[in-house]
Amino acid sequence: MRTPGTLVYVMGPSGSGKDSLIAYARNRMNAPYMMTWNAPHDARLRPVLFARRYITRPMSVGGERHHCLTQEEFQSRQSQGGFALSWESHGLHYGIGNEINAHLASGAVVVVNGSREYLPEAMMKYPSLVPVLISVQPEVLRARLEKRGRENAASIDERLSRASMKMPESLGMIRLDNSRTLEEAGRVFSDVLLAA
Repeated sequence: MRTPGTLVYVMGPSGSGKDSLIAYARNRMNAPYMMTWNAPHDARLRPVLFARRYITRPMSVGGERHHCLTQEEFQSRQSQGGFALSWESHGLHYGIGNEINAHLASGAVVVVNGSREYLPEAMMKYPSLVPVLISVQPEVLRARLEKRGRENAASIDERLSRASMKMPESLGMIRLDNSRTLEEAGRVFSDVLLAA
C-alpha cells in the first residue's frame, strides 16, 4: 500500500519499554491517541498520530491503553476487514484499526506498536514503513519483567530467550537501546518521529 504518510512500526521484546517510549513521545508532543499534533510554528512538520491497539486482554491486567475486545469481538471485527494489521502473540490477538489508512493518506506520521514476528507481513502491506527496534540489555530486561510481576520465573526465562531473536539488517531498521533512562531514549525516539 503506497501512502504519502509514514508508518512508524515500533517493536521489541516484552519489557523493552515500547509502551513507555511511545507514551513519552506522545506526552512530549502533546498528542493524544489518534489526534493530530499541530505545529503551526513550523509548517514543515507533519502531524504525528499514535494508534491505539485492539487487544484481547482485559484492561485490569495493566500496560498500555488499548481497546479491549473479547475473542469473539476481535474475530468479528477481523472478518469484516476492520484491521489494517493484526497478529497473535502469547495467546492474545492484536489489531491496528483501518483508520490509520486515512491518516496515512492525509500525509501524517502514524506510530504503531507492532510485533517483531509480524514485521515481514506488515512490510508487504506497507512497503515504505519505518521499522524501529527497541532493545535492552538482558539484565535490565530481566529486572523489568520481574518488577512488573505478570509472569513466573519460567515465563520470564522464555521471554528472555525470545528477546535475543535476530532481526534482518537490510530493512533500513532504526535500532534504539532503551537500557538507560526513559528520558534519554525518549528524546531520541521523539526525534526519530519528527524526522520521519
